[in-house]
Amino acid sequence: MAGGAAKYRHLSRKSSHRQALLRNLVTSLFKHESITTTWAKAKEAQRLAEKLITLGKKNTAASRQTALATFYTPHEILPKLFGPLRTRYANRPGGYTRVLRVEPKKDDAAESAVLELVDGPKDMRFAMTARTIARQRAQGFDTLNEITTQNVRKVTRFRENGVKVLEKAIRQLKLSGHGAEGAEAGAAPGAGATAKGRSGGGVSIKSIVEKNKKKGKKTA
Repeated sequence: MAGGAAKYRHLSRKSSHRQALLRNLVTSLFKHESITTTWAKAKEAQRLAEKLITLGKKNTAASRQTALATFYTPHEILPKLFGPLRTRYANRPGGYTRVLRVEPKKDDAAESAVLELVDGPKDMRFAMTARTIARQRAQGFDTLNEITTQNVRKVTRFRENGVKVLEKAIRQLKLSGHGAEGAEAGAAPGAGATAKGRSGGGVSIKSIVEKNKKKGKKTA
């Protein structure tokens, strides 16, 4: 409507070019599960990606036809959308994608971002949470700060066997030595005494998730 507020970003393109761009972005996203682009493009592609996953969960003839007309390589993406992704997000009510700001990679310093499918193999929040906990365990901490605790809840809540998968990722980081990064640097010189919040046990992911569930029941 003339004079009305814009409901989407034009991305400095005509309608046909804009649609082609978004189709290309979501095709790459569903193929690789993570893409890097500008912030504006990521936010617009996110809207389309969310709609496509909703169509995948419906799994009707009409939804398949719409998805078929959207992807540039439907023969490659449709089996994934109506198969593994439909199963992955069966119990998730929404929020299938995530946009994270990153450092600009172009000379024009345009805002850059990573658009990713959540609960997948390239989930950055999951990876960063696992690395944080592995480092804290290497340092002997028994507790996590509020932000990390919230991230544990977010990355395990709808992921199948979320707690076990996160524990496995943490163990792999520990075995590869990445969990110990910063452990020696973070320790005070000659620190032999046990600091507050430290012990040899390490924080338990299962206990964190159970505490969050109890809190949720109390506030419900």
